[in-house]
Amino acid sequence: MECSINSTGNPFPCVFRKSRKSRNLNLGGFSLPTATTSTHTEAFRIFAATWNVAGQTPDMELNLNDLLPSDDNSDIYVLGFQEVVPLNAGNVLVIEDNAPAARWLALINQALNRPPSPSDASAATSQASESFSFSHKSPLREVRRGRRLKSCTCPAPAAKTERRRRKPPPSCLMMSCSSNNIRHAVDGDTTTSDSDDEEEEKNGSRLAWADDNAATAASRQRRRWWLVACKQMVGLFVTVWARRELLPHIGHVRFSCVGRGAMGYLANKGCISVSMTVHETRVCLVCSHLASGEKEGDELRRNSDVMEIIKNTRFRRLCKSSGRRTPATILDHDRVIWLGDLNYRIALGYSETKKLVEANDWDALFDKDQLRIERESGVFRGWNEGKILFPPTYKYSCNSDIYAGEFDTSKKKRRTPAWCDRILWYGEGIEQVSYIRGESKFSDHRPVCAVFNVEVSVLDDNRIVKAANMKVGAEELLPGCTM
Repeated sequence: MECSINSTGNPFPCVFRKSRKSRNLNLGGFSLPTATTSTHTEAFRIFAATWNVAGQTPDMELNLNDLLPSDDNSDIYVLGFQEVVPLNAGNVLVIEDNAPAARWLALINQALNRPPSPSDASAATSQASESFSFSHKSPLREVRRGRRLKSCTCPAPAAKTERRRRKPPPSCLMMSCSSNNIRHAVDGDTTTSDSDDEEEEKNGSRLAWADDNAATAASRQRRRWWLVACKQMVGLFVTVWARRELLPHIGHVRFSCVGRGAMGYLANKGCISVSMTVHETRVCLVCSHLASGEKEGDELRRNSDVMEIIKNTRFRRLCKSSGRRTPATILDHDRVIWLGDLNYRIALGYSETKKLVEANDWDALFDKDQLRIERESGVFRGWNEGKILFPPTYKYSCNSDIYAGEFDTSKKKRRTPAWCDRILWYGEGIEQVSYIRGESKFSDHRPVCAVFNVEVSVLDDNRIVKAANMKVGAEELLPGCTM
């Protein structure tokens, strides 16, 4: 008997193939039905950005083209904002203002779906103003057009499929972002259940997407980027967009909100987490705003926020397939991106920090960075961050390139420059391509952006092969062997 081990090269440099196969072993004349599942890994590009906008509402003249490059070739955009509304008692305890979030959505859509050539710019401006009218009672609906997306992309049970056969099958769910669903100051998943989906689909309520008269079929066809998820919790706002071709392969979209503000649970601080599947890979996107302050010991409150967020974030199961394992916590996911105003400071005085900033000595500053310490031996141990090669992002004077400390004579009010705005990742199969900051003067924070190549498991075209009567001989148990 001669044995040989076969090895095959990969003809595609960006696709790594791996298979999960099971055979029906029949040594006693009996056979049981089984299946063969095969997947390969593809690299998808995810653009992530975080921006604390200091409670300022943008007008439609704010240009996000520099923040969201049209030639980035990304597959998914995740954008997290902090302080989209002022963190006052009215917004935290009484009525949440959703109009600023709607305006940010309109601006993001305008930037992502801008025409490729300058000649179409006037048409795009007209289309954007027509598509996003803020006179509507529920402005967040203005950006949710076209086909209704369904949360679970798994096949429905036979009985349920038969009962709903008359309805066109949606591909995935756009999570609701209306005023009734976005006020959450406590933990928990706020997603609707399948029964809720059916009822709202029947009644034509806010989750049922219908073609809008203001958006023609031609304009929808030209749209490259579509809203996958959006969620607001007081000042926190996260939105996820994907290119059109990827939409059918995104599912199980769920939210979990954790408030970590006043009294340890109000939502002026905290996080919004988004869980979803991209093909066969489970992805979690976390947008957070942690405790502020640069006094000694304030970092312990931030550490407490992180521990409570990881502990209390829970995603409700929303899946039709009983055999599919959906992640319940942040760390259950295959790939995790955590972004936000993490508020970690530089453990140096103002004067010394200023000298290092003026000298562009980022390495010396980074040695005193609180988040670096937490990643090495604290609450963020095991998390990754790209090398920082840009100035601290906080705190600037309004509409200026000058740090606010230059004008504050009071030491109590003066803020030492710091890298408050950060983007981290967790898990294998993530490679950071870039890590930069934007230079918009709209806020006292500068936006921070990162691009990742993320490995995603994709089912092969011939993904399930039934083998009801496969019989395996003893010689087949040794692959590559010849008798």
